Formats: sequence, structure tokens, C-alpha cells
Amino acid sequence: MKDEYRQLKEYMDQSSRTVVVSGAGISYLYGMRRLKQSVGMMNARRVFSPSYVKKNPEKFYAIMKDAFLDATFVKGPSIVHKQLAKLESQGKIYGIVTQNMDCLHTVAGSKNVVEFQGSFRDNICIDCGERYDDYNIWNQGHMPYCPKCGSPIMPASFSGVKNDSMSKAIDMISKADLIIVVGTTGFRSDEYLSRMNPNTKLVQINLSETAFDSMADLNIRADAGEVFAAILDE
Repeated sequence: MKDEYRQLKEYMDQSSRTVVVSGAGISYLYGMRRLKQSVGMMNARRVFSPSYVKKNPEKFYAIMKDAFLDATFVKGPSIVHKQLAKLESQGKIYGIVTQNMDCLHTVAGSKNVVEFQGSFRDNICIDCGERYDDYNIWNQGHMPYCPKCGSPIMPASFSGVKNDSMSKAIDMISKADLIIVVGTTGFRSDEYLSRMNPNTKLVQINLSETAFDSMADLNIRADAGEVFAAILDE
């Protein structure tokens, strides 16, 4: 095992609460398209509005299918998502804080996941406001419609409904004694890392430089799948 991997394993062995912070990098590498590729010249804020969804439900679904849903339901979780789920089941990590909306951590089997931007498992009817806590409503091959009133359903975070997901992320981060950052350059990190305990160790696994470089106790320039495979094999 490489020295950097061995150091990470020692940190994990000594930790009582390890939290992983994941970003879009672990999804883009395994089939997820960048949203602007799917939306093209359209304004994303307009596409994600309830008024747009009500007028163009199937077009909205086609954009979501191209940007997120095919990666989630057709290609499925990456090796990194599966490795993190296995590490959680073994008690080696406590939970995951992610900026990703794709539900791939949950599909892979992770149980303690906080999606601080919302996700496709937290949905709302744009007319009657009925909530649907199930990402599988997006796996029917067509736009989901509310059984109660027949109106389109959309992710609650897109509709402007406030939730406490960032508060949950901050709470998880504040109680961690080891944070492992994977596949993110630091999107909204100022909101949750400001609550990190000063004695908490921070490890970054990323092939390129990010905002975490200067604050990390350990920077591992390697593919996350390779790193976690070494940890799991020990």
C-alpha cells in the first residue's frame, strides 16, 4: 500500500466519526453529464421553475433524463459510490455530505446521506403541494404526475421550497473528527466547513488542485476508486 493510502487508513482507524464530502467529480467521471450540456442555451433557472415545468412537463423530463436520470437508473452508481456504501456498512465511515442531486449514493446502498442541494428523492406537486419522498418516481420512463391532482411533480429544491438539508450537513460536519473530501472543488464549502472542529483532520482525494489544498492535512492525488480499493483490501 502506498504511504498516502496507509496514512489515510490510520486516520480512519483512529476516527470515531468519519464523514465523506462528495461532489460532482465522482458522477461526471462515470456518465453524468454536466447540466449545461443538457440545457444548452436555455436558462437553467427558467427551466427549473414551476411555471416552466407546468407548461413543458415532458420537455423538463427529457432534460432531467439527459442530465441526471440516465446516469442514475441506466448506468447506475460508480465504483466509488459502491465503495463508500461498503465502507459505511463496515462502520468505517459515519455518513456522506454531498452536493450531488443524482441519488447515486442512495442507489449504491449508502444510508446516512445528506444532499445539501436537495435531490430527486425529495419531490413536490407544483399545484397541490403533495410531497413524494421517493426517487423511483423518476424511473418510470416518463414525467411523474401527482396521483391526487394530476399535475406535474418536480424536485422540491427546484421549486423554491426551503428545507433543512444544509443544516443537517453542517451538523454532520461539526461532529466529525475526520473529513474525507472526494470529487469536489469546494462548492458552497464555506457554509459547512466554517463549522468544522479545528481539531478535525481533513483529507482530500482529488486528481487536480482545489480550494481544499491549503487546509488539508493530507492531499492524495489519485483516483478515488483506487484509494478506497486499497483501504477495503486491507
